[in-house]
Amino acid sequence: MIDAHDLVKQFGPTRAVDGISFSARTGEVVALLGPNGAGKSTTMRMLTGCLEPDAGTAAIAGHDCVTARRAAQNALGYLPEGAPAYPAMTPRAFTRFHLRVRGFSGKALTEAAELALERTRMGDAAARPIGMLSKGFKRRAALAAAIAHDPPVLILDEPTDGLDPNQKDGVRALIGLMAPEKTILISTHLLDEVEAICTRAIVIAAGRIAADTTPAELVKSVPDMTLAGAFRHLTGHSAEQAVARARGHKGRVT
Repeated sequence: MIDAHDLVKQFGPTRAVDGISFSARTGEVVALLGPNGAGKSTTMRMLTGCLEPDAGTAAIAGHDCVTARRAAQNALGYLPEGAPAYPAMTPRAFTRFHLRVRGFSGKALTEAAELALERTRMGDAAARPIGMLSKGFKRRAALAAAIAHDPPVLILDEPTDGLDPNQKDGVRALIGLMAPEKTILISTHLLDEVEAICTRAIVIAAGRIAADTTPAELVKSVPDMTLAGAFRHLTGHSAEQAVARARGHKGRVT
């Protein structure tokens, strides 16, 4: 459902993404891991059609993200970094707006919006202006809009950022509930989140894939047997060394 082939994105002299390739299928929850500036959000923005790659191709549900952008985006729910939303709208109005743009109307629109707000546990905050909400509730409002049309593919950039522990547990439970019928790609800096909900972890260093395997295999790859240790091992050296260690070893870490 997600296919990326040799994606490249350059910003001036900086190559933010440098030949990233991977695929993800229905039932997978894939984590994109890497230090700040590794290329995670840029990769996600190319997959969602918000940025065009300088080279390579990306497809969602078989639709090219550039040449068939509308069809690819119809199959996609996207929670971007920072969860941008119209501050004067309420979460309910924002979710309904997203559904109307996607062609929903009448009873179907109302039911889809209320289900999304319930799943994200918006409660009474659904009727308050987004600009007056806490960071956590703003994040959940944007998540409600992303999932409301029940897309087969979800791309979530730090979905639990700004949430308190109870709210994080709720979002993780929601991802687990949706996972069997969807392809879900998330970026996160919370390694316990990866171990709790992800079936696969892709580690990115300097715009390249340094590892692509299961969280359990990543843990086994380092002496201290922790995901944090594997992350440091793959990203704590120079990016070139990290990628060189993994190049030619897809599915395992060296």
